[in-house]
Amino acid sequence: MESASQDINLNSPNKGLLSDTMTDVPVDNTAHARTSAPEGLTEAEEEELRSELAKVEEEIGTLRQVLAAKERHCGELKRKLGLTTFDGLKQNLSKSWHDVQVSNAYKKTQETLSQAGQKTSAALSNVGSVISRKLGDMRNSTTFKSFEDRVGTIKSKVVGSRENSTDPHSPTGSGDKSPQDNAPF
Repeated sequence: MESASQDINLNSPNKGLLSDTMTDVPVDNTAHARTSAPEGLTEAEEEELRSELAKVEEEIGTLRQVLAAKERHCGELKRKLGLTTFDGLKQNLSKSWHDVQVSNAYKKTQETLSQAGQKTSAALSNVGSVISRKLGDMRNSTTFKSFEDRVGTIKSKVVGSRENSTDPHSPTGSGDKSPQDNAPF
């Protein structure tokens, strides 16, 4: 590149945009300081390498300017389209999450957790069945039947004694009871 202000196309819609806005980019000139020629290089070879280095550094500076102009143009386009930094971040996160979901590690983990969930569900179902069966066995046991009979006896005594007394808190104020009051529990 012979001139920093030459037209750089790079398929840009802003061809020639940089010629007015280009600024000088500082270049480290310490490499140009005269030192003794490295072993194996003649002075002519060293001078040729230094010349090539200067050209490459100049190209790097030009490319930095082009990149800065492209970034400004990109920012302007995004602003005109109403795109915000948050939208870009959201899009990047969405893409990253999609990449995670299609990864082999995620698929294997998901499969393993699914199998573990199914096994846990089956185990809990078995525990529920065992508890239900044990409660049924317990209800049919003689101890439970004896307990049930005693509770029934106590209930009949309590309900029977209530029927024989006058309840001052009853809606009618008398001892008359409706058929609903005689219902068990």
